[in-house]
Amino acid sequence: MSGTGVKSRGAETVSLPTDLPVRLYMRALRQYQKLIDLKRFSQEKVAAGKDEDRWRSKNEGALFKRWKRTTSSVETTPAAPAPTTPSSQPSDLLKFLAINALELSAPASDALLKSRSSEWFQLSGHPGSLAPAGPGTVWKRRAAGDHPAHNPERDAYEALAACPHMRSAIPRFYRELEYGGEHFIELQDLLHGFRDPHVMDIKMGTRTFLEDEVSNARARSDLYEKMVRLDPNAPTEAEHVARAVTKLRYMQFREQCSSSAEQGFRIEAVKLPGQPPLTDLQKVKEPKQLTAAVARFFGNDERARRAIATRLREIRSLFEKSDFFRTHEIVGSSIFIIYDDERVGAWLIDFAKTRRVPNEIKVTHREPWQQGNHEEGFLYGLDRLINTIETARLSEAMTEPDVSR
Repeated sequence: MSGTGVKSRGAETVSLPTDLPVRLYMRALRQYQKLIDLKRFSQEKVAAGKDEDRWRSKNEGALFKRWKRTTSSVETTPAAPAPTTPSSQPSDLLKFLAINALELSAPASDALLKSRSSEWFQLSGHPGSLAPAGPGTVWKRRAAGDHPAHNPERDAYEALAACPHMRSAIPRFYRELEYGGEHFIELQDLLHGFRDPHVMDIKMGTRTFLEDEVSNARARSDLYEKMVRLDPNAPTEAEHVARAVTKLRYMQFREQCSSSAEQGFRIEAVKLPGQPPLTDLQKVKEPKQLTAAVARFFGNDERARRAIATRLREIRSLFEKSDFFRTHEIVGSSIFIIYDDERVGAWLIDFAKTRRVPNEIKVTHREPWQQGNHEEGFLYGLDRLINTIETARLSEAMTEPDVSR
């Protein structure tokens, strides 16, 4: 492996691999020097500030132990003896520290991705909206169109993280940050720690668009053309004559194309072990088709099926107790389900369209939507999703055509 010479204070030049940016190695050298200083002056506390924030309150001693446990996964040469003086700079430790510096520094490079113990992929959502940021975290880009001073998803995660009922039902929220002129939030990587898992992303609700998105009653020809491409028979006779439809008409048509309008949830994407993600699941619409798709997802793993059903009942109970959800509409959010041979998990994700409702409005999350009542059908859909998972059986699914492929 090719390398480059980098010098630390009071240390000889060492050869380092070039598969990570030099600026990260310089940061790694500074972190390494802090470890040595800690070893020499163990009674001194680490100064608070940027480094403490970057390490998320992990002290240098814990970081050093973590390196000692994981050296074998990142070294490419025989391990050097444990450092005893500042002049000893083993490159495997520097590589580890450089990787660790990435954890809160930038979206992952190829070298970092190769070092991760779990395979990372983006299952659904806008391409490029997520990026692995380090071991156990991802960055999510701010939704397009958000006002620079207003980040609804950040606000939702911060509020839910502070809610005693809901903090266990969502990914851990770390911070909002700016990188390369763009704004991101850093979240727990829910895939981290799973090995070649089964993954399902389920969009919740009977309405997945905001009310202000469809407030304009002007009929649009571009939406008519989109509708006709999806289903030439969908427009009414009057819409065919006008060759235009309103945004509300088009959005409701899209909901009716999937199971969202009737069932309150739709399967956005599925990933099975050793296979690429399935994302074209619009045909999985009827109750029998949904049950069959869920049954195939769980296969004969009754342990996972029962555990996920229990977890979703827990999320529903927490949701119903939360003051946050009594005062907000939860539009376009998803349930993210993961399991492998050892672990199962389910979380509530995606809050870019979560909005506080007017004070005089009380939402049940189960009532039908009418313009102005802010109902989105989240709990209506969750009730039916839980029932679908509880009743899904692979033996029955095999009699139903597999429309997910």
